[in-house]
Amino acid sequence: MTAEIVVVPHTHWDREWYEPFQRFRLRLVALLDEVLDTMEREPGYHFTLDGQLACVDDYLEVRPEQRDRVAALVESGRLAVGPWQILLDEFLCSGETIVRNLELGMDRADKLGGAMPVGYLPDMFGHTAQMPQILRRAGLPHACVYRGVPSSVTTDAFAWVAPDGTAISTRYLPEGGYGNGAHLFEDPARVRERGAEFARRMRAWHGQEGPLLAMYGTDHSAPVAGLPEMVAALDARMDTLSGYLRAQPADVEALPRVHGELRSHARANILPGVVSVRAHLKQAMGRAERMVERYAEPLAALWGGAWPGRFLDMAWWRLVDASGHDSVTGCGVDDTAQQVAARIAEAEHLGQAVRDMVTARLAASVPSGGVLVVNPTPARRRGVVVVDVAGSDPLVGPSGATLPAQPLEYAPTLLLDEEMDGATALTFVHGTELYGQHVTGWTVQDGTLTFTVAREPSNAFDVAGLRGRIDGVTRVRIVAEPRRTVAVLADVPPLGHTGLRPVAGAARAAGLPHGLAPVRGDDLALDNGLLRVEVAPDGTLSLHGGGVTVTGAARVEDGGDVGDTYNHAPPAEDLLVSEPESVEVVPVCSGPLVAALDVRRTYHWPAAGDGVEGTPELPAARRTARTEEIVVDTRVELRAGEPFARLLVTFDNRCSDHRVRLHVPLPERADVSHAEGQFAVVTRGLSAEGGCGETPLPTFPASAWVAAGGVAVLLEHVTEYELADDGRELALTLLRCVGYLSRNRNALRPEPAGPQLPTPAAQSRGVRTVSLALMPYAPPEPGNWAAVLEAAETFRHDLLAVPGLGPRDLPLPPEAAGLSVRGDGVTMTSLRMRDDRTELRLVAMTGTPTEAVVEGRFTAARHADLRGRPGAPVPVTDGTLRLPLDPWEIATIQLEN
Repeated sequence: MTAEIVVVPHTHWDREWYEPFQRFRLRLVALLDEVLDTMEREPGYHFTLDGQLACVDDYLEVRPEQRDRVAALVESGRLAVGPWQILLDEFLCSGETIVRNLELGMDRADKLGGAMPVGYLPDMFGHTAQMPQILRRAGLPHACVYRGVPSSVTTDAFAWVAPDGTAISTRYLPEGGYGNGAHLFEDPARVRERGAEFARRMRAWHGQEGPLLAMYGTDHSAPVAGLPEMVAALDARMDTLSGYLRAQPADVEALPRVHGELRSHARANILPGVVSVRAHLKQAMGRAERMVERYAEPLAALWGGAWPGRFLDMAWWRLVDASGHDSVTGCGVDDTAQQVAARIAEAEHLGQAVRDMVTARLAASVPSGGVLVVNPTPARRRGVVVVDVAGSDPLVGPSGATLPAQPLEYAPTLLLDEEMDGATALTFVHGTELYGQHVTGWTVQDGTLTFTVAREPSNAFDVAGLRGRIDGVTRVRIVAEPRRTVAVLADVPPLGHTGLRPVAGAARAAGLPHGLAPVRGDDLALDNGLLRVEVAPDGTLSLHGGGVTVTGAARVEDGGDVGDTYNHAPPAEDLLVSEPESVEVVPVCSGPLVAALDVRRTYHWPAAGDGVEGTPELPAARRTARTEEIVVDTRVELRAGEPFARLLVTFDNRCSDHRVRLHVPLPERADVSHAEGQFAVVTRGLSAEGGCGETPLPTFPASAWVAAGGVAVLLEHVTEYELADDGRELALTLLRCVGYLSRNRNALRPEPAGPQLPTPAAQSRGVRTVSLALMPYAPPEPGNWAAVLEAAETFRHDLLAVPGLGPRDLPLPPEAAGLSVRGDGVTMTSLRMRDDRTELRLVAMTGTPTEAVVEGRFTAARHADLRGRPGAPVPVTDGTLRLPLDPWEIATIQLEN
């Protein structure tokens, strides 16, 4: 009996959690010192290092002299490292971040002797639908999971099937997850008795044939002294996880099949409240990922000259580090969340720096006073871009044709007018810079010194001449050139750029191009010919478009939350507030390119949960009678040619222990929702499967958009949503505020998810701003989301405006195209340089076969896997390749110029 057990010693290492990273690292270094010493002293000892290279990197940064010892143990097959760089949360980062995580981890592991060939996913809070395809395309033949497995799984091995049909042999960790064997050796005198009991329980999952997997380890655990002797006393053997799986080849076709994402509560807690807590982290992560993935890398690959690889590598390191399952989730202490936020901010800053370096290079060919306009999407784009230009002259493009434009705002021209002596005024001037602009001239008249300034430098400023004229100056004025903020309708090539500039005497645009209706706005309504938005007396919106009418949209509802960072839990006597006490609507602009209204709603929200002070183990049973006045401002905007309404929701959160949701009633009741996730569109129902004790709330994550019943909500970051009121409404969480990492008493989760530590910053006080868009749509054919995908691309990736840096008399350069990608449901997720080739990643976001058509300046192409290893060539004709794609296929193509 006992010889059937394979013991896999390991640790599950949370890089940061209830303590910040550096405090945990101190313990990690001590643990790995002990592991290395033990393994060298006892040749039969094996150890699996949690499937993430971060443990090794964090250790070697402190102990660089130990690298050869680590590498020797990896090369021997006794120490299993990788394949991940970090154990991520799969739902709170982009699909591209998942790929880069594997890429970093496997490349680093290769330098130490090779990665563990197992997609080890031991503690993630559920698993994304496309993970089997991602693992297979990275060359990993196995997956290993714990949380999220549905009740239909009754064996410890199953075939996990991605939306494209890729099936991967998957090991489920029942009876305790990654610590199912953690108690085998607690009492050396009872080892055989415990082994027999373990075998009895595991046989129910594994069947009567083959060895049983005993994962010996748990959170932050070190190897126990004398383990080889105790394993021998059990008549068992010791191995790594990959060694165990390699010795048991599975026929994937013979295994029971499980399709798509794993988000069931049947076997273990999946802690879904992490999607909505510390919402600022999710917002920052989405912004930083877009900056690196869709601006910095593609622009640098196509227009940047020498590849700024090191800067981009640093950005990806920070994004991947931030994606940890106790990091971006927000379920750590406040110090941890602060470090994660800083890491994400650095990633965004690195991406911005690369983007700006490339656009400055391009802007050098655009005259000073003009504007470079860059399109970050791989399709030709006609859309509104907001630019800042001098004067009042019409704007023209490279062809000389006048562009439709709409003034939005005029900058002040009088920057200073004060009594002051001339010597003091000169101390304000640094070189030619004054008040953030450049001095273009000066005059002294009747004791008044007047500076004229402009955004672009000029050679006209003579400081020496001025010094001799300042005697007698008693007043100083600074006058800026007239400038305006203008909405312009630009037509920009795919992943390319164009220019515009003011031209004196140019004819005003006669109107909008044929087929594009102007936007009109009045006191309570906006209309662009595709969509009409009306504001109701209660501040909610009615939308009419696409043959669909939505009423009562954007209702804001505030309710109590006395849960924790892991799980929402309303108080026993909850109070929901959704009716505003007053509503004010203020027109902002009225077209013809942009029209907007500000809707201001005033509420009184309970200030907190009404708990008993000093008893955190007892969550509040109700909300306080004391309230805070909260003003929720919603900017509602329509742009020409867009079939969706942009909303910018802003409020100052001064309350605790609550959840704020935005509700959108559906034109038709829906039994299912459809949400864009990581390389897929996932369909979910009205409920979630329970079974382990955690209440299965049907709240789910959506990345770029969620749609149901005739309405799509376009999103800028991962957002929690629920198909509420029996399928009659979509409810999106704008903010969830709690005060504890985990509560020992959570009404919706009997088992504590971590230590009960205060997290005052998780109350998320301060100004909260959320950007989203509402798009009525006619139900598409099943699996065809092309219209919503196109709208989300537009909403999430604004055209980029950059001031011209060339000589003022330089003509506008001709427009230039980068790379074009077309195809029903085809989405570009990555474009970068790799080994002197341009690497393009595409996903077929459709349930039917499709074709990607890629056009650009390349002469040859080949397939590649997710690690960049080359595959079969792809035919190219005159800079065009046609690539057939299966439904939901992830394809990586390398292009040669």
